[in-house]
Amino acid sequence: MYPVKGCHRVDLVDAEVQPWGLLGDRRWMPVDAAGKVVSQREEPRLALVRPSIVDGGLVLAAPGMTDVKVPAIAGRRVEVDVVEVEIWGYRLLASLAGAEVDGWFAEFLGYPLRLVWLDDPTRRVVDQAYGAPTDRVSFAEGYPLLLANAASLADLNGWIAAGDYSREGPLPMTRFRPNVVVEGAPAWAEDGWLGRRIRIGEVVFRAAKPSDRCVMTTQDQETGAKGREPLRTLAKHREVNQLLLFGTNLIPDGTGTLHIGDRVEVLG
Repeated sequence: MYPVKGCHRVDLVDAEVQPWGLLGDRRWMPVDAAGKVVSQREEPRLALVRPSIVDGGLVLAAPGMTDVKVPAIAGRRVEVDVVEVEIWGYRLLASLAGAEVDGWFAEFLGYPLRLVWLDDPTRRVVDQAYGAPTDRVSFAEGYPLLLANAASLADLNGWIAAGDYSREGPLPMTRFRPNVVVEGAPAWAEDGWLGRRIRIGEVVFRAAKPSDRCVMTTQDQETGAKGREPLRTLAKHREVNQLLLFGTNLIPDGTGTLHIGDRVEVLG
């Protein structure tokens, strides 16, 4: 999961599924002065910011910076300012994390950013072309979870190896920032899951739509360095209606806990 949208991941061996995503996933988000989301599209150095969850709050680390602690807003006894923010055209309310962490971002990046927390995760509705009126999502791109297939990545890396930018491969799965990675299925089997329900361990999901990929996938998630892959190769092999596809967006139909090693079953 990714506690702060656009920042480094936290690897898990198990995770609680909530209606709007994994527990703690993308509940925090950097925004500019107008309240608009700032992601790695605009600021590649966010990849270098490493969050840790501590007592419901955050500890943020970055190269050359002293760690900053962001207490859990839900447990604060003082009043917290609420502002309107915007993520991909959707406007909603969120709580300001505070001046200390905002100053930390300003020192690291060289310009001001504010960090906000989605105190009420029921505020944002998923795209109604693919979801139900009751479906909710945190500050993720558009859907509660993203699933990726290890065999599909292996296939993609084979295509990259045969291309003009083979030196950039093989790419790790971290480029695609998924929540769930499955193995044991054939490459691109997930295409056949779209519009169907799948069970992962004890939780049932709807495979809502394929994930169309952006320039963030060309950025190394450990160093922030940019390249050309995988978008060049996806454009040759996985372009559908001008969208470059890798991964599947999931909407949970219930709650529960996912564990590494859980069986994945296509229900129909």
